[in-house]
Amino acid sequence: MLQYQVERLKDIYDDLRPLLDMHWEDVALDQETVHLNPNSALYRTADDTGALHITTARVEDGELVGYAIYLLSSNAHYKQLAVADGDIFWLHPDHRKGMAGVRLLRKAEEFLIARGVHKILNKVKLHKDVGIVFERLGYTPIERVYAKTVG
Repeated sequence: MLQYQVERLKDIYDDLRPLLDMHWEDVALDQETVHLNPNSALYRTADDTGALHITTARVEDGELVGYAIYLLSSNAHYKQLAVADGDIFWLHPDHRKGMAGVRLLRKAEEFLIARGVHKILNKVKLHKDVGIVFERLGYTPIERVYAKTVG
């Protein structure tokens, strides 16, 4: 059984880094030209200022096997809204059984609500579309993002 909790980046970075590599291999496009290189300073600043929220999933022995990471801010258009913008979420394939992923997302939502968040945004990759999971959790699709690599 997985355990879900809120953790700080500064406390889990060494555990998190190997999972980020596996996550990148699992879902990233353009891997031959765009290599994983997280802006650690940006994430650490967000962690230090309270603008980073991480819900983790760990097995009973404490091994980190998943996460849902959000950047917190007020909305640029509606400053009264405290927004949690989903950065990344991932669960190790060995633990994608039953409702484990759904429980991770529900716990993240619960923790975010406790922090005073009004709106939670989550993104899905079209080539690994799990939008149906979010819809079943009560989320509504609101926009599509287009990307173009230049230069």
